[in-house]
Amino acid sequence: MIDPHVREPGTVYWVTGLSGAGKSTIGKAYAEHLRGMGHAVIYLDGDVLREVFSNDLGHSLAERLAVAMRNARLCRMLAEQGVDVVCATISMFREVREWNRAHINHYREIYVRAPMELLVSRDPKGLYARALRGELQHVMGVDLPVEEPEAPDLVLDNDGTQPVEKLVAGLIAAFGAH
Repeated sequence: MIDPHVREPGTVYWVTGLSGAGKSTIGKAYAEHLRGMGHAVIYLDGDVLREVFSNDLGHSLAERLAVAMRNARLCRMLAEQGVDVVCATISMFREVREWNRAHINHYREIYVRAPMELLVSRDPKGLYARALRGELQHVMGVDLPVEEPEAPDLVLDNDGTQPVEKLVAGLIAAFGAH
């Protein structure tokens, strides 16, 4: 007999890419799509999570890795409670993605790939401009190495010419409502 009080684990949609690639915009839109389908969904943004955890860690490679692992564990905890989680985070670490695959039952990895020229031109936080002028350190893709996903479940190439709706349609086509 099936216990109606036991929920199936949720799915974690790990939306990764460099700063300015469109992760947050795409992630929010996909979370709204899932809500519209009747799913219990939590949207997590890497920048907001840093604030929630009091910005207690900096941006060095080791600190970024610690933040990414913190985010991964939070996603797992929420998914285990039957909630779908859309997490938009840079987290360009092979170690974190391997941990996610090993420890999160329903894990979907989405890599939002964007050319560096586009990222520098968008630069919503001014990170790239400051890093390229030598005024800022610890910027992924500038002075910190990037471990691009080797086998994501989906790659969304965002060259800046497609509307967000088309990119989200790629997610829907790949995963549907689940």
